[in-house]
Amino acid sequence: QVQLVESGGGSVQAGGSLRLSCTASRDIFGVISRAWYRQAPGKQRELVAVITAGEGINYAESVEGRFAISGDNDRNLVYLQMNSLRPEDTAVYYCTVTLIARGTLWGQGTQVTVSS
Repeated sequence: QVQLVESGGGSVQAGGSLRLSCTASRDIFGVISRAWYRQAPGKQRELVAVITAGEGINYAESVEGRFAISGDNDRNLVYLQMNSLRPEDTAVYYCTVTLIARGTLWGQGTQVTVSS
C-alpha cells in the first residue's frame, strides 16, 4: 500500500511563508492528478490546488496569487508554496494523488497555523 507523507507544516505569523512537501513511499504509476486539500476546525474539507498529469493547474479562489503547487513526477513529490499567509489559512493540509482505476490516496495531514 502506497503511503503519502506530508511535511513542512508549522506555525507562522501572518504575511509569512511555508512550503509543504508530499512524498510517496514508493513509485506510483497512472497518476491523473496531485492535489492539496485543507480542513479548518468546524469547516468542510476544501480543495486548495490541483496539478494534473498534463501540468494543468487550478487554485481555490481564496489562495490564487498566494499559493503555488508544483510537482516532480520522477521523484513522486508534490509541493505547495504558501506565501502571504493569513489567519484564515490555518488548517490541516492534506496531499492527495488520484490514480487511474484506483481512486485517490490521502496523506495523514500536516498542521498549518497562522497567527495575526
